[in-house]
Amino acid sequence: MAGGEPAAQWRTREELAAATADFARRTPGYAVPAAFAVARLDGADLAFGRLNGPGHAALLSAAVLGHVCGYRGRTATFRLTAAELQRAVDLLAPAEAAAHLAHPNLESWRELLRSAGPDSGFLAFFVADLRDAPVGPHDAVFRSRLPAQL
Repeated sequence: MAGGEPAAQWRTREELAAATADFARRTPGYAVPAAFAVARLDGADLAFGRLNGPGHAALLSAAVLGHVCGYRGRTATFRLTAAELQRAVDLLAPAEAAAHLAHPNLESWRELLRSAGPDSGFLAFFVADLRDAPVGPHDAVFRSRLPAQL
């Protein structure tokens, strides 16, 4: 990825893994989160995109979003502008060349952007460890939507 721009396309699992490693390498302190998601904030209402709970396989989506937000391996909630979420979409879009895989995070982030109003904001949630206490009321709502842990 020259100049921090995404590759033209990532078609294979190996290319996806290499892209994941590159985003993680370029994000100091990055660690794979236990859970993550993006939500649109309209006033006090949250509309969630794809919820990635424990055991999620969306390593590239997490690394891209973490890179855009500056996630450093600690439980946190980040406010995003529409432009920042669009940047995450643009950086993740080359993964669509891997047509043998679904891309639910990318699809849900695009839908959140499409359905946003002029006053909408966005939140990115990262839970480093499921034992961490919620970092705020929005994080508590996110945690309540994750599947119950055994």
